[in-house]
Amino acid sequence: MTALWSGGPAGPAEDRTATGHVCGPHRGRGRLVGRTAEMGRIAAALAAGRSGRGGALFVTGEPGVGKTRLATEALAEAAAADMVTVRGRASTVGPPVPYRPLVEALLLLARAGLLPDPEELGGYGPVMARLLSDTPGTTQAPGTADAPGTADAPGTAHRGPSPLTVAETMLRLLAAVGRRRGCLLVLDDLHDADAGTLAVVEYLLDNIGHQPAVLLLVAGHTPRAAAELALRARQREAAESLDLTPLTHPDVRLLVAAELGAAPEEVCPELLHRALTGSAGIPFVVKELVHDHAGRPTHHGGRTPSVPPTVADDVRRRTASLGPLGLRFLGAAALFGRRFPLPVLEHAMGVDHTALSEVLRAALASSLITPDGPGTHWYAFRYPLAAEALLDDLGPGERARHARSAARALAHLHPGLPGAWRAHAARLHEHAGEAREAVRLYCEAARWATEETTPEQAPDEALYLLTRAHRLLEPGTAAPELHATVLEMLLDAVARTARLDRLPAPPAVDQGIPVARRAGIHARLSAIATLTGRPAEALRHLDTARSLLPGRPADGHSALVDLAAAHAELGRPAPDRLHTAARLARRAVGAARAGDQPDAACGALLLLGQLARQHDESAAAAHFERARAIALAHRLPVPRTAADVQLAITAAGEDERPTRLEQARQEARRRGLLPPAHEAGFALALERVRRCAFDEARDEITEGTAEASGLGLDRHLALFRLADAVRYAHQGRRAEMSGALERLEPLLDAAPGLRAMSYGLARAFCSLLEERHDAAEQELARALAYDNENPATGDFGRHGIVVLLGVLAGRMGRRHCAGPADAGAGGTRWNRQFAGLAHAVLLGREGHREQATAAADEALAAAAPYPMARRLCLRLVARPAYEDGWGAPVEWLREAEEHFHAAGHHQVAAAGRALLRGMGASVRQRRTGTEQVPPHLRRSGITVREFEVARLVAERISNRDIAGRLHISPRTVEKHVASVLQKTGHPNRGAFATAARDLVPRVPA
Repeated sequence: MTALWSGGPAGPAEDRTATGHVCGPHRGRGRLVGRTAEMGRIAAALAAGRSGRGGALFVTGEPGVGKTRLATEALAEAAAADMVTVRGRASTVGPPVPYRPLVEALLLLARAGLLPDPEELGGYGPVMARLLSDTPGTTQAPGTADAPGTADAPGTAHRGPSPLTVAETMLRLLAAVGRRRGCLLVLDDLHDADAGTLAVVEYLLDNIGHQPAVLLLVAGHTPRAAAELALRARQREAAESLDLTPLTHPDVRLLVAAELGAAPEEVCPELLHRALTGSAGIPFVVKELVHDHAGRPTHHGGRTPSVPPTVADDVRRRTASLGPLGLRFLGAAALFGRRFPLPVLEHAMGVDHTALSEVLRAALASSLITPDGPGTHWYAFRYPLAAEALLDDLGPGERARHARSAARALAHLHPGLPGAWRAHAARLHEHAGEAREAVRLYCEAARWATEETTPEQAPDEALYLLTRAHRLLEPGTAAPELHATVLEMLLDAVARTARLDRLPAPPAVDQGIPVARRAGIHARLSAIATLTGRPAEALRHLDTARSLLPGRPADGHSALVDLAAAHAELGRPAPDRLHTAARLARRAVGAARAGDQPDAACGALLLLGQLARQHDESAAAAHFERARAIALAHRLPVPRTAADVQLAITAAGEDERPTRLEQARQEARRRGLLPPAHEAGFALALERVRRCAFDEARDEITEGTAEASGLGLDRHLALFRLADAVRYAHQGRRAEMSGALERLEPLLDAAPGLRAMSYGLARAFCSLLEERHDAAEQELARALAYDNENPATGDFGRHGIVVLLGVLAGRMGRRHCAGPADAGAGGTRWNRQFAGLAHAVLLGREGHREQATAAADEALAAAAPYPMARRLCLRLVARPAYEDGWGAPVEWLREAEEHFHAAGHHQVAAAGRALLRGMGASVRQRRTGTEQVPPHLRRSGITVREFEVARLVAERISNRDIAGRLHISPRTVEKHVASVLQKTGHPNRGAFATAARDLVPRVPA
C-alpha cells in the first residue's frame, strides 16, 4: 500500500525520465541505471524491516546525482513487497513549518486511509492530532487534554509539542502502520529541514531497530546540520550510508539509451558525446541533455548547442546564493572553460583575498566547483555545462571586459605564456573580441600540444584548438598567411586522426593566400579525400594543386603535391599504378629534402616502404628506418609512430607472437592516430587468423569495422571487411565468408588491389579446406589476373600457396621457386612454409631425398605458429613425399588428419585417411571416445579400444585380467597388445609399460 507523494518544484534532484524514439524522448520514470549496489543494500534493509528489524539509510550526494531518483526506486521496491510507503520532503519555499516533512507524511497517510486511530497510539494520539491540525501560536480547543510533554505554563502562549514527544509519537505510528508488512518512510531534502525535524530523526535513528520500519533519509553534501547528523549516525552505526557518486561512462551510455527507449548502439553519436563530455556523469544533467536534444540538434561545424534551460536555471539559482561577488567570480572563471587558475582570477578581479576566499568556500559547498589537482591554484566547474551556462549569461560588454582583465593578469603572472598558458590566453582574447591575436595563440598552442603534451591528450587538444582558430577566420579578420597556417595545421590534424567531423565543410581557401601554399592546401584536401575513398574528389584537388605550381619547383609544397598524388594513384585502377606511385613518392622525397620538409619526407619514405614490402622486405625496412630516423631527429612523434607501425607489420611474420605489432597499434591509438592504427589492426587481424586465434581476430575486426564505418573511412573499412572474409574462410565457413565478401564488394572501388586479395586469401583457402583443389586453383588464377590488372599492395599468395600448388600440379618449376631465402613477400614466415615445401617437392623429384627432407623440416619449422596452414601443407605434400621417398608422409598425414577432424574439416580429414590407406598405413576408426586417446598415440593410429588395452598394459596387468576387466577374450587382448607394440615401436610390453607410465592414473596421496 502506498501513500503517493506530490513533489514540489522541479529541480536537479527531481526524477524525469524518457522513453521513445531516439530523437523524441518522453517523460516518465525509466529504469534506474548504475545503482545496482545501492539498491541491493536498500532491498536488504527492506527485508529486515518486514521481519521487525528496522533500520535507517542515509542517501547523500551532490545535487543532481540521483538521490531522489534512488528514493523513488526504493519506494517502488517496498510497494511491490506490499509494504506501506510514505514520503515527506523538507522545503525552504514559503514560511517555515515545524516538522514539515513529518507532517507531510502524516497527511499522506491520512489521505490514503492508512493513518491509525489516535487510540492506537495511547497517550500520544493527541500529539498526532495536533501535528495534523495545529500551527504555532494557535489556541488549544476547550476541554481537550494536553498530550505528554505539551502542557503550557500558566500565563504563556500555547506552544507545540516538544521534539522528544513528536519523535516518540512518530516511532509508535511507524510501528502501528508497519505491523503487518513493514513500512518505509522516506524523508527527502533533509538539508533544508528545521532543527525540530532533525531532533526527531536523531531519536528515530536510536530507536528504530526493534520496529517494523525502515527510514530512508535523503540529504545533500551541504555542510549543514543534516550532514552532521548523518556523520554522527554513521560513527555510532545507527544508520548505513549510501553516498552516490557520478555515473561511469558506460552507465551514461546506458542512461542516454534508456531515456530514449533505444538500444545503446542506436543513440545519436553527437548526443552521446555531449552527454559524456558535458555532464561529468551527473544523471540530472544527462537526462536534461537528452530531453533538450530533439529541439536543439547539433549541426555539423556549427556552434555547440546551448545549455538545457533546466540546467541553466539550476546553475543560476545556486550561483545567485553566492551574492554579487560570487556571480562575478564564477562568470570570470567561466571564460577559461571548465578549469580555471585561481591566482590569475584573483589578480584580474583585484578584490580582497578574504572576501574571495569566502566566495570560493561557498561555491565549493554548493557543488558548483571542485578542486582540480593538488594545491589551491586550480579549480574546475563540477561539469562543463555549468561553465557554459554562466558564460551564456554574460553580456558581450561584460564578457569582453572580464576577458581583457584576465588576459592582462595572465600575461603579467606568466610572461611569454609558456606551455599550456597559450591556449588559455587564446581563449581569453577570443572572448575579448581580439580575433587575430586569438588565432595566432591558438596555432602556437596547437603546435605545442602536438609536440609536448602527453600522447593521450595531444590529438584531441590540437584539433580542438585549431577548430576554434578556424572558426574565427571570418573574411577580413586575419591576414592570408595566418589563414593559410590555420588551414594547413587543421587539415594535417584531421588527416592524422581521421576526425573528419572536424573538417570545415566546405573548406574555403582564401584566394589571397600565396599560390604555393594554396597548392599545398589542395594537396592536403586530396590526401583526405583519398583516405575516405573519394578518388574523384582527390583528383580534382590534385588538378587544382598542379595548376598552381606550373613549373614543378622542388620545394616543400611540390613535395606535398607529389605525395598526395602517389596516395591517389593507389586508388586508381591501372596495371602501372604501383610503379607510378613509387616514382611520385621518390620525387616527393627529393622535393621535401630540398624544401626542408621533414614531415613530408617521412610520409613519402613510409609510402615507398609499403610499396617495396611486396618485393623486397629489406628495402622496405630500410625506408621505414630512414623515416623513423628523420622523425626522431626533428622531434616528429606522428611519423615516428607511423614508422614503428610499419616496422612492426614487417616483423610480425617473424615473431613468435605478434607482440610488437600489438604494442605499435596501441601506441598509435594512444596518440589518436587512427590511419596507422587501422593498418596495424588489419595486419594484426590477418596474423591472428593465420595463427587460428579466431576470437581475438574477430574482436579486432569488429572494433576496426565500427570505427572506420563511423568515421567514413571507406578504404580502412574495406580492409577490415576483407579480414572478416579471410577469418571465415580459414574456418571453412563458406556461407559467412560469402556474406563478408558481399559486404566488401561496394568498397572495392576505393581499394582496387583488394579484389586479388579476396580471391587469394579468402576464397582459395576455403576451397582447399573443402578439398576442392580445382576451384582453389581457379580462384588463385583469378587473383593473379586481377593483380595484373590492379596490383595489390598486400600479399595474396603469389609467393606462397600459388607456388606450392603450381609445383604440385607441374606448372611451376625451379625458376618459380629458387628457394625460401628470396627477398620480398616470399621471404615472410607465412610464405616460407609454402615456398619451402615447394622447394622440397622439386628436390624430391630430382632424387635429392635427404635435401628434400631437410628443406621440408625447415619449412615446417617456419609453419609452427600457423596450425591450420601447417596441416594443410602436410596434407598437400604427403603424396609426392611418399612417392619420391622423402620426409615422413605417414606421420604427416596422421597429424593433419587429427587436426582437421578435431576442427570439423571433415573433407580434408577424410582425404588424409584415404591417402593413409593408399600408403598401406593403419587408419584410425573415428568413433566415440577418440578424445580420450592422447594426441601422440592418436597420431600413431591407436584406436579407442587399443588405448583402453594400452592403459592397462601400462599398469602391468596380465592379458587374462585385462580380458576380464574389458569383457573381451584373452585372444582379442593379445591382438590389441601386438597392434599397440607395432604402432608405437616398442619391442615388448615391458618396454611399453616403462615408456607409458603417464597413462597410469595417479592415486591421490
